[in-house]
Amino acid sequence: MKYKGRFGDYGGFYVPEVLIPALEELEKAFYQFYKDKGFVNELSRLMADYAGRPTPLYHAKRFSEYVGFNVYLKREDLLHGGAHKVNNTLGQGLLAKYMGKTKLIAETGAGQHGLATAMIGALFGMETKIFMGATDVERQSVNVHKMKLCGAQVISVKGGTSTLKDAINDALRYWTANVTDTFYLFGTAAGPHPYPTIVKHFQSCIGKEARRQCLAKLGRLPDMVLACVGGGSNAIGIFSGFLDDKGVRLIGVEAGGRSLSSGRHAASISAGKPGILHGAKAYLLQNAEGQVNDTESVSAGLDYPSVGPEHCYLSDIGRATYVAVEDKDVLDTFELMCKMEGILPALESTHALAYLVKQKGKLPAKTIAVVNLSGRGDKDVGIVEKFRPVKD
Repeated sequence: MKYKGRFGDYGGFYVPEVLIPALEELEKAFYQFYKDKGFVNELSRLMADYAGRPTPLYHAKRFSEYVGFNVYLKREDLLHGGAHKVNNTLGQGLLAKYMGKTKLIAETGAGQHGLATAMIGALFGMETKIFMGATDVERQSVNVHKMKLCGAQVISVKGGTSTLKDAINDALRYWTANVTDTFYLFGTAAGPHPYPTIVKHFQSCIGKEARRQCLAKLGRLPDMVLACVGGGSNAIGIFSGFLDDKGVRLIGVEAGGRSLSSGRHAASISAGKPGILHGAKAYLLQNAEGQVNDTESVSAGLDYPSVGPEHCYLSDIGRATYVAVEDKDVLDTFELMCKMEGILPALESTHALAYLVKQKGKLPAKTIAVVNLSGRGDKDVGIVEKFRPVKD
């Protein structure tokens, strides 16, 4: 254990001895290059010309009329690859290149981070391996095919619940044996230090843009900023732009699964308690003996029993509020957004929208809510069809 990368009592790195030099090498390289003029300029060009930044802030007028207040969407779903994940993979992939690494590995749940890593592996000519739970391989088969098209090897992980937690376990084991030439491109703002800091930095472009766009388009800051929370990368990305604006409510929406009372969900802050998983201290879904609980969510990207350490800290100090919505509400809202706006939101992002639907009739009409639409839902059409077949 080392007391670095702390957010209050959370974070740090609790890892096998063999990984400490690798994490220290990563930390040193990040602080060496993240403000380096050449690195910053190259990343800026790639963000604009490859990823497609800046993304628009869109007023969802019909959806707003339905809920009774103004809802704006930060359209990260329009980025190359269909999600906010490319912000982080471009940043970390470039860092790997500057460090002289030749191979990339990554974990993935919904497949968006895996796809974004596979794209960057192709872009930089690096051998790429993606670890993915067997359950997620099945329910996100389209993204698996896309990863393979980009030249990545997809490794199906069959242990445990065969979801994101297990994919991270196997990726960490692989990295332990291959630290010399391999860069672990971690996908969310969790895990051991320095990953929460690195991921936040590369995702902070979302919040910076959204804040500028609100002032330019609306003439003021929003009343609330919302994002779904699994590990927490898209949420911390947009929250970071508004942390110092005390009048802006920050709301993270977790996965309630079929119901919180059933115990089969992925709402780590709403229903967990502090523990250690994947190298960091954070809120964790665990039983009385400290064993990690199995999770369940209709969205593969939120199907994770812990959360990033900064979210834990923001919850404890009251700067951000964390709530949970259930699968049924998410599926209802997915259909609503499709029919009202012609936008297919990722099931992950739809959790934040579903929370707003539940606020219908409760907020003043002048309220402005900004939602980070972190990804598009093409990948989820099969899942939605399974639970909610489209009627002719």
